[in-house]
Amino acid sequence: MNNHKIGFIGGGNMATSLLGGLIADGQFSNTIWVSDPDVDKLDKLTQRFQINTCIDNKALVEQVDTLVFCVKPQALKDVVFELRDMLKNSNPLVVSIVAGIRESDISRWLNYSAPIVRTMPNTPALVQSAATVLVANKQVSSEQRDQAESLMRAVGVTIWIEDEALMDAVTALSGSGPAYLFLVMEMLEKAGHKLGLPHDVARLLTIQTAFGATKMALESTEDLHTLRKYVTSPGGTTEQAINVFQQGNIQQIFDEALAAAHKRSVELAEQLGGA
Repeated sequence: MNNHKIGFIGGGNMATSLLGGLIADGQFSNTIWVSDPDVDKLDKLTQRFQINTCIDNKALVEQVDTLVFCVKPQALKDVVFELRDMLKNSNPLVVSIVAGIRESDISRWLNYSAPIVRTMPNTPALVQSAATVLVANKQVSSEQRDQAESLMRAVGVTIWIEDEALMDAVTALSGSGPAYLFLVMEMLEKAGHKLGLPHDVARLLTIQTAFGATKMALESTEDLHTLRKYVTSPGGTTEQAINVFQQGNIQQIFDEALAAAHKRSVELAEQLGGA
């Protein structure tokens, strides 16, 4: 993929993360284009990555084999309408990392049988540790699937699904998930401070514990329930804490929270994908 020409419309945080990951993976900087109306942002990207930049989306489309939409959801429809005649002629692979916009809506706006891969990365992409889910339409070839996967793998792990309707569940779990974990960490830090630990000690212990537990889960062949049991000695301190969580019906709280996020994801998709 080193010589494959990739263009990003939108130069925000997620695009910047992808740029860094791609170049670290060996993508040649002269094969990457970014367009954005913010000239200062483009200047910073050029200085950092030595890539090609422009303020004209159409000029970018003329150069690339893969086009990545990285704009705000509210802006995507206008961008697609601006470019769709050009895209129909050049027929690049279209990759969307725009939250909440369905492949079917992008395809309808383009008004031709475009090869489209919709992705849902999460914010740990900023540190090359994302969980990204991808779904492709029928126009995407096996080679293009590989290209899309290589692109998103530059910022973390990738998982393919076949049913786009599951993207709302993905949004509820991994898309919003970092915020849930930050909330748990925030509460642990506060609880530790209430027990007398200095703020900085409680913070460091919380962060390192979360990191270590996640690393154990990633590297272990055991499921999460078993890993939890390993730490929970009968009659010990951990068991007492777990009992309190379970008495508060923590599973029901998580079920209701993710259901609420899922419902909102469906609502936003309907709003953002309007004709």
